[in-house]
Amino acid sequence: MTIVRKPTAEGIARPVLAALIGIALLAAVAGGLQRTGMSLGTSSPAGAALAQHAALMLSGLLGTVIAVERAVAVKRRWAFVAPWASALGSAALLVGLPAAGAWAGALAAAVFVGASVIVLARQVALHSVVLLLGAVAWLVGNLLFALGVHAPLILPWWFAFIVLTIAAERLEMARLMRHHPAVQVALMAILVAVLAGAAGTGRWPTLAGALFGGGLSALALWLLAFDVARRTVRSHGLSRYMAISLLAGYVWLAVAGLAWVGTAFGCPGRDWALHALGLGFIFSMVMGHAPVILPAVARTRLVFGIWFYAPLLLLHASLLVRLPGSLIDPSWRALGAMLNAAAMGLFVLTLLASVLARRDAKRG
Repeated sequence: MTIVRKPTAEGIARPVLAALIGIALLAAVAGGLQRTGMSLGTSSPAGAALAQHAALMLSGLLGTVIAVERAVAVKRRWAFVAPWASALGSAALLVGLPAAGAWAGALAAAVFVGASVIVLARQVALHSVVLLLGAVAWLVGNLLFALGVHAPLILPWWFAFIVLTIAAERLEMARLMRHHPAVQVALMAILVAVLAGAAGTGRWPTLAGALFGGGLSALALWLLAFDVARRTVRSHGLSRYMAISLLAGYVWLAVAGLAWVGTAFGCPGRDWALHALGLGFIFSMVMGHAPVILPAVARTRLVFGIWFYAPLLLLHASLLVRLPGSLIDPSWRALGAMLNAAAMGLFVLTLLASVLARRDAKRG
């Protein structure tokens, strides 16, 4: 006799949220390609929303994913309002409801701040403080977006949110290496510079840009000097893959910081600043951490193998085509962007295939 189990609310909600995250990723990638010259149509509300490439990628996609992770960590039902509000806000942008989408994002960030306060209350530690500062940066960025502030004033806040979240995670891991207290003091000074740069962008753009970019490059040097990845890169399997992803990302973070400083003083290089940071650093971190975070958050398992290096190598190769390559031939920028998209698509397929491989192995 076959027992038919009724789907639970949670069982229905999880794939719906995953679908909304996937839609945000596709729309963000499409918007990025459109910005490099590919015509994807802008007459419809969805087409117009593709112009919100940064909002969809940084807040709608990455913000939602990080909010899911934080909600799972605090184990409070209300904390899941954050990823749902963020995901639905992205959907609202895509159906032509920009105000509703923006304010949903602000609600998401406000709830996320509350979840981050819970994290700090449970473990009063420096990395928990940095997590909370990152959450506040997301809230400030989303409030500015909802109020219709010009995009260049919002981007540093969104980037600060993700950079501080990553820095907090690496700071927590750095405790394993028992560094001198001055090392933590130096990191906090760097992160304060990043936040000060974000806060001062509107009033003192040159100084703020130099602070923000200088903070990014200093953070890269700190991570290259003190992160545990320096040791784990000599290990094997998943640990080595993660370390390679992290160390490669830190190099791009240094490049992004230098480019950000250059643009603050009027030098061309905005594409370098934004995408060395957004793709070279942030997505390299995503690729490195996903094989560990996905099983914990999605309550599934995957099979790790050497095939995970394929999207990682394609990501960094595509950035070399897009950024240094565009100095040789400007058309390489669009080619690099298409390869960026291919790398992200290949990574998603790699994750799905690895999950399915694990399920097949379990059945066998």
